[in-house]
Amino acid sequence: MKKISVLFAALAFALGCDNPKNATKEEKKIEVKMEKLSDTLVQATVTVNTTKEGKKISKEFIYKGDEETVRAKIDALTAEDVAAAMDIKIEKQLQISLNAKSGSGTSGMVTLTEKEGKVTLEAHINGLSEGTHAIHIHEKADCSAENGTSAGGHWNPTFENHGAWGAASGFHRGDIGNFQANTEGHGMVNFSTDLWCIGCEDPKKNIVGKAIIVHQGEDDLTSQPSGAAGARVSCAGIITE
Repeated sequence: MKKISVLFAALAFALGCDNPKNATKEEKKIEVKMEKLSDTLVQATVTVNTTKEGKKISKEFIYKGDEETVRAKIDALTAEDVAAAMDIKIEKQLQISLNAKSGSGTSGMVTLTEKEGKVTLEAHINGLSEGTHAIHIHEKADCSAENGTSAGGHWNPTFENHGAWGAASGFHRGDIGNFQANTEGHGMVNFSTDLWCIGCEDPKKNIVGKAIIVHQGEDDLTSQPSGAAGARVSCAGIITE
């Protein structure tokens, strides 16, 4: 813990002083919070705070994995990463692994990025049957049940009917929709919205504490309350701490 703190204190100083002409106008500070999640898993939250001409900008990086991998990712942060923070208001990124459920052989990774008021979800899922599958956000970050039911129903903080995203008749904030898996069992999802946030104080937007669920079947976008999409074959809790 002390080693990381000292390393980034030094980096923050170096970045703040690389241009003497701007020393009075620009300040950069890097904060690192390291947490041990289990005997083999740690999580590091790295926050870059930049103040330039009175304007404060923050960028947050979240890394999760074994300690060696996480430390390597922290060490790889460069001045370019900090410079990029100056071009945006707030950016957060979170990567979570999908866990196989319901006897499936699925695996994959979900990346959630918040930038300039929008959250983008990018998912890569393997081990699926060829064809159409549904993906939703469910109400609890609990993937403990073998069939994924511990994640609860669709996340629906506005208490609307289930439907296609943006439907005038109503839709859940967790109603992402359908995607295709190819003959090799790989599917990809790329979805963006300003109706989500990562860790904000608005309960109608905050997706932290919820779960990503991938279904065996297709969401028919009409059946209530969940679209009759079949078994839950993959689950990932959206957790930052």
